[in-house]
Amino acid sequence: MRWIQTLREFVRSQPDVFRFLVFGFGGYIVWHLSYEEFLKPATLLDEYITQNLIAVTEMLMDFLGYEPLAFFQQNDGLFRYRVGIQGAQGVMVGPSCDGVVLFALFAIFILSFPGRWIRKLWFIPLGIAAIHAANILRIVSLLLIQLYFGEDALKFNHDYTFTVFVYSIIFALWYGYTVGAGFRLRPEGTKAP
Repeated sequence: MRWIQTLREFVRSQPDVFRFLVFGFGGYIVWHLSYEEFLKPATLLDEYITQNLIAVTEMLMDFLGYEPLAFFQQNDGLFRYRVGIQGAQGVMVGPSCDGVVLFALFAIFILSFPGRWIRKLWFIPLGIAAIHAANILRIVSLLLIQLYFGEDALKFNHDYTFTVFVYSIIFALWYGYTVGAGFRLRPEGTKAP
């Protein structure tokens, strides 16, 4: 039972870290179960987010001088899942690409971190909007890559480049929150640059 004593000492010496771990992992488990079992099957949240991504992407492509193509497939039903521009095949935007899970991960991290609730109430929507904007930029970039460099470049950038890009945005937002909240992320005795 030595590990129980070690855990007690850790909780006593690092209550904020323990709180973050418990609420972070617990929050993610609650989110995952409620999303997969209730929210996803009972609502059109993913569909509306995808529709917004496609509509804003088409507006941006039109603004940049590219002719957007409105794709409707038989299985699309009321919502579109494909966006494209003249001269390219277009890309699919599905539930795994809409960013809803990333919104939840971001919010759970902020909620689990110690800090004032008033700051969390404005920072979470701001961060979700930034993640959504990064996702729109990702889709626009993928369309341009597909047009100018082909399918192989599209696949590589979709799988690697833009995964790193979007997660870097989320990490920068998390870091910005922790630094802005006054938490010490530097070792004792060092000065800020």
